[in-house]
Amino acid sequence: MLNAPDASSTRPYLLRALHEWCTDNGYTPYIAVQVDEMVQVPQEYVKNGEIVLNVSYDATSSMSLGNDVIEFKARFAGTPREIIVPVDRVLAIYARENGQGMAFPMHTKGSAQSGVTTVVPAPESRAPLAAVTTSKTASETSDDDTNPPTPPSGRPTLKRVK
Repeated sequence: MLNAPDASSTRPYLLRALHEWCTDNGYTPYIAVQVDEMVQVPQEYVKNGEIVLNVSYDATSSMSLGNDVIEFKARFAGTPREIIVPVDRVLAIYARENGQGMAFPMHTKGSAQSGVTTVVPAPESRAPLAAVTTSKTASETSDDDTNPPTPPSGRPTLKRVK
């Protein structure tokens, strides 16, 4: 039997599944990425330590959605760039057209990652997902949380899956 500490992360599998779902349904998959020294992206497009990338097959070439890193080539303002994103730096993957997708806990140095957050878009919203994280881990939450995070009006909402 496989022990939880020995199990591989579900994040790369979920990323591949949602990327495939977006592609199969004619949606454009986007990923929100937490940028640090491990992430290779054009720094001039990074805002507040994050970048949102179009990872559709039309916008990329040589795409590899691996268990450890996402690698592809893309053009930014007409200039070809090599993009390398460690899977644990992906904050969310979602469809640009409707905001449906999944958000993940933010990576922090020395922290174990737990829990997954699913994205439930507001019906009237077609704006891209803003990745939202909470400071609680799955073990710290209870079924009777009385103060869940309140998203801004008109934006997709997030629901924590326990």
